[in-house]
Amino acid sequence: MFRSIVVPVDLAEVEISQPAIASAVAMAKQSGGRITLVNVVPIMPVMMLDTVPVSYEAEVAEKAQSSLAEVAAMVDLPRDRVSAVVKIGGVYHEVLDVAAQENADLVLVGSHRPAMATYLLGSNATAIVRHAKCSVLVLRNDGRPDPA
Repeated sequence: MFRSIVVPVDLAEVEISQPAIASAVAMAKQSGGRITLVNVVPIMPVMMLDTVPVSYEAEVAEKAQSSLAEVAAMVDLPRDRVSAVVKIGGVYHEVLDVAAQENADLVLVGSHRPAMATYLLGSNATAIVRHAKCSVLVLRNDGRPDPA
């Protein structure tokens, strides 16, 4: 059974992560495991650095930490079995880094229904599946497991 589960959360579209969070909670309850919610703040493109304050990324990360803490507070597990991590960088790199740090045995990813540009999986979900050193479960936003 899965004892350490990492769930990436896009705070702009939390509803896509909700089925993944719910599934992670159910698995953690069965196994006595824990979950780690992860949000990644993208790095500011170099061409935009002159137009925003130096502290912009840190401010965005601080707001993300507050929002992710609110999501974590709604998780139906004891507080010591839920953590929330905000990273700055590339989504799949940072998610996989957290999974490695947490010794995760599962990354549970919520995903959009595919469009032609991201047929089958979104680009971040695809990269997580390809590069993860642990199991990965991709849930579509309707909660059904992805057949990939």
